[in-house]
Amino acid sequence: MQQFAEYSHAIASLGLWALISLILAGLSTRGRTPENRCDCGKPKRDYANPVYRADRAFMNAIENSGPFIGATIAAILAGATPFWVNLFASVFIVSRVAMAIVHIRTENQPARSAMFMIGFVCMVGLALLAVIAAF
Repeated sequence: MQQFAEYSHAIASLGLWALISLILAGLSTRGRTPENRCDCGKPKRDYANPVYRADRAFMNAIENSGPFIGATIAAILAGATPFWVNLFASVFIVSRVAMAIVHIRTENQPARSAMFMIGFVCMVGLALLAVIAAF
């Protein structure tokens, strides 16, 4: 697999993303009680409640998994410039860890939105790299 060696940071980011998603899955189930759950089993919508925020952090990670994984793999397979692929994938991971911490520990919407946008820009960058490299 020597052909992918230059993309080691991006590949490691994919593995880290899997671990982060699994950790968030575990955190999203902690603290649920019959009093703070809807009939569907999910926490009641209440951003003051850290149980709800942990569930939202996990769901947001799942919602962003497809675009991140798809764009990263496409950029690698298309042979996009390794420096940029590695940079975008690594910054995405850092921004998402920061977002999860902010999301679960605080009600700071502006900080959460800023971290989301950094990750979003990284995914767009990865997707554009893939498209450009493919042509």
